[in-house]
Amino acid sequence: MNYILFDGPYRNNLLPFTFTRPVADLRVGILTIRQKWESYIEYTTTTVTEDYLSDKYPMVEMENNIMINASFLPNMEVAEVVKNLSENQALFKGEDVIAFYIKEGEEVNDFSTFEAIEFEGDLLKIEHTWDIFALNGEAIIEDFNLITKDRDSQPIPATINTINPENIFIEKGATLNFATLNASSGPIYIGRDAEVMEGSLVRGPFALCHNATLKMASKIYGPTTVGPHSKVGGEVSNSVIFGFSNKGHDGFLGNSVIGEWCNLGADTNTSNLKNNYAEVRLWDYQTEGFARTGLQFCGLMMGDHSKCGINTMFNTGTVVGVSANIFGSGFPRNFVPSFSWGGSKGFVTYKTDKAFEVAEVVMGRRKEEFTEIDKAILNHIFEESKQYRKD
Repeated sequence: MNYILFDGPYRNNLLPFTFTRPVADLRVGILTIRQKWESYIEYTTTTVTEDYLSDKYPMVEMENNIMINASFLPNMEVAEVVKNLSENQALFKGEDVIAFYIKEGEEVNDFSTFEAIEFEGDLLKIEHTWDIFALNGEAIIEDFNLITKDRDSQPIPATINTINPENIFIEKGATLNFATLNASSGPIYIGRDAEVMEGSLVRGPFALCHNATLKMASKIYGPTTVGPHSKVGGEVSNSVIFGFSNKGHDGFLGNSVIGEWCNLGADTNTSNLKNNYAEVRLWDYQTEGFARTGLQFCGLMMGDHSKCGINTMFNTGTVVGVSANIFGSGFPRNFVPSFSWGGSKGFVTYKTDKAFEVAEVVMGRRKEEFTEIDKAILNHIFEESKQYRKD
């Protein structure tokens, strides 16, 4: 059987993160959604996504295919049902389709002719950007149990203070010195070749993915994920950093999601609570206005390749697009469009040639190539986001 992940109906709710990747490649918990599905179904997946992303994330169709809605985070129960779907069957959770069986070349406009199966179990669903941090604790626990099942952790070094050490898992190659790991409120996962430097204080649920680093004296409150090859210092609470991004210095990041290839300058701070304790509203790309989140705590949503200078202050509920460069005193506005250059005093367009120069250098430092496909994706986003820029 061939398995294909599709973006589902919430793709536009998940901008700016889905500007540069399919829904399947969002990181929630320890793993991306794709990695979760592939672990449970034990099969490599491909993707149906936006045309401009398809060269980087192609679809492979075979004679018999099961299409999976990437908005749903799998567990063993739903994965077994999906694997056992037969021709002309579709699996639903309420009004949303989870998965359906399709033959090569077949198009599905509606499911009225399908045998509808209702999934009765519990299932996490990523419908809005803030779900990524709001559901991160449950996702870390699910992933922790999946990854560590029937495996032994590396020994916890003698210099590490622990609470609930049985809820801590350390992969090979990880380095930890003179830190405190408190897993009483959730598991702590330290990935391969990751490093926890001296003086770090960590409270779970927490995931430090492979080759990531906690800088000295970091203060981490769960549920938090630091993605692969990221460096984090200062204070972080209930946030998700996808990977290859840096918050290397003091400053607070709370209830936030940071994409890949981002950099937060020294003493960058995010507000995650309004002074009047009111509900936070976030920029909505579909309505082109600020949407209600139902949340009292919500910080910064920053798309891939965006960066900010030292002492940057982000107001509660700020959305920053792709490849923005923010600097200067004062609070920038709560919505910063992609390819914006400036700060509280105003923005101009960040030209693609300059942005690409930076991306090439930044990715090269991590021995990753900034490809022509990457350029084409960012060029598409540049054109699509023109309507939001003033100049």
